[in-house]
Amino acid sequence: MLTHPQRMKKLLRPAIAAIGSIAIAGTLASTLACASATGSQPQTVEPVITGRAPVSTWPVKTREHVDLWLHGFALLSDDSSTVPLFRKGYRDELTVLKNKANVLTQLDANHDRLASRLTSSRLLINAQFVPFYFSSLDEMRGAIDRFVQSDGNPNAARSQTEAAQFAVLAGYFQTGADRTWLALFASSLWDEDAKFYHSYWVQQQRERANVIDSTTAMWQHLVRPRISRFLTNTQQRDGDILLSLPLDGEGRTLTASGGVRTAVAVTFPNRPSDVPQAMYGLAHEMVGSITNAAIADNTSPADQRSGLADRLASAAAVRGGLMLLEKFVPELADGYARYYVAATGATPRSDARAQLASLFPLPDAIRDAIARQIATIDSGI
Repeated sequence: MLTHPQRMKKLLRPAIAAIGSIAIAGTLASTLACASATGSQPQTVEPVITGRAPVSTWPVKTREHVDLWLHGFALLSDDSSTVPLFRKGYRDELTVLKNKANVLTQLDANHDRLASRLTSSRLLINAQFVPFYFSSLDEMRGAIDRFVQSDGNPNAARSQTEAAQFAVLAGYFQTGADRTWLALFASSLWDEDAKFYHSYWVQQQRERANVIDSTTAMWQHLVRPRISRFLTNTQQRDGDILLSLPLDGEGRTLTASGGVRTAVAVTFPNRPSDVPQAMYGLAHEMVGSITNAAIADNTSPADQRSGLADRLASAAAVRGGLMLLEKFVPELADGYARYYVAATGATPRSDARAQLASLFPLPDAIRDAIARQIATIDSGI
């Protein structure tokens, strides 16, 4: 069974600490050219990791290297989470597209070897967060290739920036076997991008350009103004929102630390009418700090050692996201409840909020603690 992302976030701390111990703010801030392996002209991208002020607060973006990396994990993972880690049917859909194009890549050829170790290693599952530390595919590919070639030797780093990147990678790929897996995964992924994924990704961006505009409008003009006080009081004043093709209700969040800019990846809706789905994902992700605190305050050390606290994290995030919308954007609350009920495979009923509570049960103490924290944070206390 896959480790839930809330646990992933907790296990990110060693890597974040490593990158924070090196003065990289600003060094990682340069805009890099993202050239695909197909030989097409490089296109300039705005980095996720940046020391400069963004054009707007919490801008909505897309990033090919983030989607490519998550695409690889989606094709290799057996997803049995209550809220799936990836969009339902994503692997089958992309496999069909590749078969129609008569494309076979190294990711396909090495699938069984890569999937076997991924299933058995909790830390490798957490490596889904790797691309959030990089600005572009070129930067990520170069750092990973040099890290693999040096077998993770920090003394092989050619600059302070690269030393920081090696430290991040070493936090996820700690053993020789892990680095061997990374070498095979990375080379397979670069081949996947060259033969298939880059052209697929570019096509999707073109077809969904109006979705990006609609998402930006709903976020900047409806949702963000309503929850701005909540964001400020939970130290989430700014960051990047990434619309990601492989994701659905379970997003990915990398919290700002040591020069790394906060990034929240959520589902990339299919059409403008589906844009509220991205808002649901954002609500789910942005309550993470208070739901984790509520669990920590209302579980014993024994509960935490046994894994009970981690198992409660999924339900707490889903229920907390609903509480956030009920308080600040109530017109989205029913849709949120239906969306996460459907994510479990259940058919939403007319009483979707009650149905959500039954599908994602929480101890009363944790539920009440989340509600109190949302109210307290809004009051500024």
